[in-house]
Amino acid sequence: MGMGGGGGDDHRRVPRVMSEINVTPLVDVMLVLLIIFMVTAPMLTQGVDVNLPQANAKALHAEEERLVVTVDANSRIFVGKQGVEFNRLSPVLKEVVSRRVDRQVYFRADRTVPYGFVVKVIAEVRNSGIEKLGMVTEPLER
Repeated sequence: MGMGGGGGDDHRRVPRVMSEINVTPLVDVMLVLLIIFMVTAPMLTQGVDVNLPQANAKALHAEEERLVVTVDANSRIFVGKQGVEFNRLSPVLKEVVSRRVDRQVYFRADRTVPYGFVVKVIAEVRNSGIEKLGMVTEPLER
């Protein structure tokens, strides 16, 4: 029964602590998330068709709230349903927008109107103090 100077505990080995991080589960989760976002991102930009429930409520008049500037096929300009000459467009828009809380305007132009005229009308709309200008288009037919 000798008591040695420290050689008695060699038969019990303590497992070494692993100092490296296992990144395999992290990579697996990230790849799954990447695939999910790649699949859902196109749906967010194009919209999803839904069948909405019906209700007995009055319809909201959203068209009355939107300010739409339209250029028809004959290059006539309309603010809402009111016809406006090009040189009067900026003052009319300034007056209409001054009475509104939001300064958002939607712009529609016929596809046969020359591009140069469309750009000039857009510039007048922007110069009249409009902060947000949305372009109205038809969806692509497939």
